[in-house]
Amino acid sequence: MKINDKHKILFVCLGNICRSPAAQGVFQSIVDSEGAAAGFEVDSAGTYSGHQGQLPDRRMREAAARRGYMLTHKARPVEMTDFLDSDVIVAMDDANYEDLMHLAPSVEDSRKVVKMADYLTTHSISYIPDPYYMGAEGFELVLDLLEEACRNLYNSLSE
Repeated sequence: MKINDKHKILFVCLGNICRSPAAQGVFQSIVDSEGAAAGFEVDSAGTYSGHQGQLPDRRMREAAARRGYMLTHKARPVEMTDFLDSDVIVAMDDANYEDLMHLAPSVEDSRKVVKMADYLTTHSISYIPDPYYMGAEGFELVLDLLEEACRNLYNSLSE
């Protein structure tokens, strides 16, 4: 499932300030540690444009930094070209998934949309929760989930 020479992965949440930029940072870290940066292009976006141009939420940046991830992505909304440019579009929850399915310009493009939680193997949760209103523990939980799911996604794309 590659468009060109690289796997182009787009992570998507609602505002692109918590989950999707964290997933982008975690996945990029995995790619870099595996020496596979030349084979992947990683990005993130949101289904809501109200945070466009903003850095990730301070609490997510701090929680991620404690684990060694530097989140510098600036929020942006999903665009139609994302469906053309991406090989895989990863939704953080069911609402994001449904929004992406409605935005997909074709049935073929809708097949690129997957759920992040489908890559979890040790957690019995069907979505990546939004930590925005959850407190510090919520950000840590999300990072735990993303580390597992991103590793499994990377492994599935590298086979």
